[in-house]
Amino acid sequence: MRSTSRATTQTAWVGWIWFGGAMMILLGVFNVIEGVVALFNPRYYVIGPQGLLVFNLTGWGWVHLIIGILAVIAGLALFTGAMWARVTTVVLATINAIAQLAFLSAYPLWSTIVIALDVVVIWAVVVHGQEAREEYEQL
Repeated sequence: MRSTSRATTQTAWVGWIWFGGAMMILLGVFNVIEGVVALFNPRYYVIGPQGLLVFNLTGWGWVHLIIGILAVIAGLALFTGAMWARVTTVVLATINAIAQLAFLSAYPLWSTIVIALDVVVIWAVVVHGQEAREEYEQL
């Protein structure tokens, strides 16, 4: 009897998507923490003489909180390899990188690290996204 299942070649690159999903969850949790701290303890962050771009610290607290919650959801959905999850992840990672760029005066080293991680997540999802979907379908 012939098997009707399709044989696919799985590469090690599918791990990059799982890395992207895990990093989105982690970055989302960090953003939620940043947002909650900015909302409830605004003296925690030291802001330079230029201040923050666009919003005050409370506004950035809400931005980080919302982006964080959405990033956790997108990171969890990314494990399924769904196209909407990949697109959402790229959009959220881009928005997060821009938000961190504007948050540089409050936390320069941390913001730079998060921007770099956002870029790696975007690369992983764009380049290796289809492999995660194929892996999920085989389970």
